[in-house]
Amino acid sequence: MKLSQFKFNLPSELVALYPIENRDEARMMVVDRKTGKIEHRIFKDLVDYVKDGDVFVINNTKVFPAKLYGEKEKTGAKIEVLLLRELDHESRLWDVLVDPARKIRIGNKLYFGDGDELVAEVIDNTTSRGRTLRFLYDGPYEEFKKTLSGLGHTPIPRELNRDERPEDAEDFQTIYAKVEGAVSAPTAGMHFSKILMKRLEIVGASFAELTLHPGMGNFRDIEVEDLTKHKPDSEEMYIDEKCCTLVNEANARHNNVIAVGTTSLKALETAQTISGKIKPFKGWTNKFIFPPYTFSVANCMITNFHLPKSSMMMEVAAFAGYDVLMKAYKEAVAEKYRFFTYGDAMLII
Repeated sequence: MKLSQFKFNLPSELVALYPIENRDEARMMVVDRKTGKIEHRIFKDLVDYVKDGDVFVINNTKVFPAKLYGEKEKTGAKIEVLLLRELDHESRLWDVLVDPARKIRIGNKLYFGDGDELVAEVIDNTTSRGRTLRFLYDGPYEEFKKTLSGLGHTPIPRELNRDERPEDAEDFQTIYAKVEGAVSAPTAGMHFSKILMKRLEIVGASFAELTLHPGMGNFRDIEVEDLTKHKPDSEEMYIDEKCCTLVNEANARHNNVIAVGTTSLKALETAQTISGKIKPFKGWTNKFIFPPYTFSVANCMITNFHLPKSSMMMEVAAFAGYDVLMKAYKEAVAEKYRFFTYGDAMLII
């Protein structure tokens, strides 16, 4: 398929800038991928679609305060740095994105906080905006991480085009976030409340946790028309034995396995074996899923409404079917569903 096939008209007012007050009261479009039938519900109605023995696969990644504001040495030019991933624990090496990157060169020093509270040296160019930094910090690692977190800001997507708020630190997380490492939230999971999760457990559903740390590749523009030529960023992921057992046993019983979000779905497909089961995994994935694609682990998914031509939209199209998804998105725009990070939900059955 081609990039241009995932273009659609999205009015800017449908991009949600803030979450609604009660997470589980977001609107939810229910799409039957076999018949194309569409229902309009709210998220806490999820209970009506779940039966005893079903398993939700959730991504327990936690967003860390990955955005730093600083200055370039000598010129004092203002810069914004987004921490992507830690490369080396001992030498304080990080892959980052720098904006503006044009005049940030190898050997430059960058200053963060008051004076020299935190100093970094640019040691490598990775992409047009990407750099590798070495933080010049001699104290214990715990102190370094505490300083980094204290200076950091919540990395809300720049597509929202608004200022950060104190509430974003909590709003930009799922309620079950626990393993720090993400610079982007697994947004489908942000609709769950503690009360709804308890109600689902009472019905007999269970939650299988895995970890995949979404990176900024989710928001990087795809720049090739031929999708087979797109090279996605790698993301770190972990799946343990407990998660595998819950998922594999649910499939063996012919219960529903419901992937919560494109990150959970991608992780399951990365860890699957030839038999269709999943096995424990620790490493990196650069899996890029777009139509046509045959899924062998999850048979349902929860997702948000994504931006045009985004990799997340392509993955959902592969799961729902391209024509079914484009029809659903057309109806979502007509019915004024909220899109993107803080938007409404879609349940695909």
